[in-house]
Amino acid sequence: MDAQLDDKALENTLAESLADLVAADVARADLVPDAKTVSEDEFVEVVGGALEAVGGTLLFKMCVENEGEAQHVAAASVGDGGNRQFLLLTLPTNGGALKVETTSKSTNPVAGIAAAYAGLMDAFQAAA
Repeated sequence: MDAQLDDKALENTLAESLADLVAADVARADLVPDAKTVSEDEFVEVVGGALEAVGGTLLFKMCVENEGEAQHVAAASVGDGGNRQFLLLTLPTNGGALKVETTSKSTNPVAGIAAAYAGLMDAFQAAA
């Protein structure tokens, strides 16, 4: 992956890599029509596949309420050092499309802690 990828190109690359994963999840959900919620394990599986496709690293994941809707949220990083970019991946717990955006463009309150968390983890690794 080119280290100078801009935010939009990175989001597009992730969206393309997610297309097959999301299609597979939709097909699986169709086989189990009573499944109305997306489990944390299912969310981790989709996010893990997407990040693997672009060489990203999961920073943290959580389930939060945002604008009255429960959603799974994951923060991730792609790249190293000064070229590192932070991503936010969200998926409503009741299903729907996985949204991928750079934290710099996100309005989700969780986006603000991704870079700080990564910095904290860097400090812990340096101290170890």
